[in-house]
This record gives sequence, C-alpha cells and structure tokens, in this order.
Amino acid sequence: YAQDGDLKFSLESVKKLKELMDGNRHINPRMMVPMAGYSPCQEKHLPEEFQPVCKREDAPMIFRRLSLAAEDDLCEICANAACAGCF
Repeated sequence: YAQDGDLKFSLESVKKLKELMDGNRHINPRMMVPMAGYSPCQEKHLPEEFQPVCKREDAPMIFRRLSLAAEDDLCEICANAACAGCF
C-alpha cells in the first residue's frame, strides 16, 4: 500500500495513477497545465479508489506525492516513507 496522510491506496492503483500522470507529460508543453496543478480526476481510466480524493482541494498535491512514491519502484523496496506493508 501507499499512504498519504490518512489516505491509503493499493500499490497497483498508485502505479496506474503514475502511468496516467506520466502520459499527460507528453502533451504539447504550451497546452499543458503545470504538473503541480494537474489532477487526473477527468481521466476515464483513473482507479475508482481515487474518486474521494478528487473532491478535495489538495487533490493535485496528493496525486503528485503518490506519483512520486511509485517512481522507480522505490515503494516496493520500502525506500519511500509513503509506502507501507513491505515484507
């Protein structure tokens, strides 16, 4: 699991979130919203467990932190403080 404050998400969902956010970077830079303000809530493939986050004002920052937690599979080796449940 990956955790941000009191929110907890499955690692697979967080990886899917990262894929969605990384895919958004390939859009023309002049048309793109800065990553700090980007929220994947309008993405049709966003895992359902993230829908409550979409209702929060701090959703873009939560998504950004979760995406960073999934980078380079650091979460799977317990190197990231946002991750829990490593064995």
